[in-house]
Amino acid sequence: MTSLVHRDLKDGVATVTLDSPHNRNALSTRLLADLRDALTWALAEPSCRVVVLTATGTVFCSGADLKEQRAAEGRPAAPVTAALPEIFTLLWDSPKPVVCRLNGTARAGGLGLVASCDFAVAPLTASFAFTEVRLGVVPAMIAVPVLRRLGGRAAAEYLMTGEVFDAARAAEIGLLSRAVPEEELDAAVAHYADLLVKGGPEALAITKRLVREVPGLPFGEGLRRMTELSAERFASEEGQEGIAAFWEKRPPRWAAR
Repeated sequence: MTSLVHRDLKDGVATVTLDSPHNRNALSTRLLADLRDALTWALAEPSCRVVVLTATGTVFCSGADLKEQRAAEGRPAAPVTAALPEIFTLLWDSPKPVVCRLNGTARAGGLGLVASCDFAVAPLTASFAFTEVRLGVVPAMIAVPVLRRLGGRAAAEYLMTGEVFDAARAAEIGLLSRAVPEEELDAAVAHYADLLVKGGPEALAITKRLVREVPGLPFGEGLRRMTELSAERFASEEGQEGIAAFWEKRPPRWAAR
């Protein structure tokens, strides 16, 4: 059976591509299983430094496959719901930076994928909507990553109304890192990937956690813990290599591509 997710590795960047354009890359159990396998491969591959998540066609992801989500005799309802947490967790907890390259529109569960990535870039022509309430269901699981990206007012506006909004607005409220003209999409994604592969792998994984955790720490505790961490990293093998490379005016070992 042909995989609904393709994988490619070049110059330290693993590209994971959703390829189910016939149903607008809807999140079926089969696609999610293939996506889990592809992400697991990318995270385990030693030569992979950055993961890019994208899709074929004109739609990045239309959300859950509603045909599968309907209850049927002899089959429990919402099988897609059961498979999604593992995918969100793989993206969110990935020690390797994940860049979402949206090839187009995203809806509902597809926005959970977007929010779970560290960076997200979309063409200005893309549109977005949290359509769950229009179907009488709720954006429950995707709220876990999405509400870590959006402020309260924006979250209420779009999760509760189901209103369609454009890429410029998505960037404004924090759902996207950047919205660019369609012809600049690949250059914008390459910009992030090229910068990220220059960082120390351990340093990037730790910094990813800092961005999320430090704002929640009391000020004094934050300073104490970060003082200890800073000293540890300067003394680490990776830190010492980075400093040596700086003085010797050469790329550090991890930056060789």
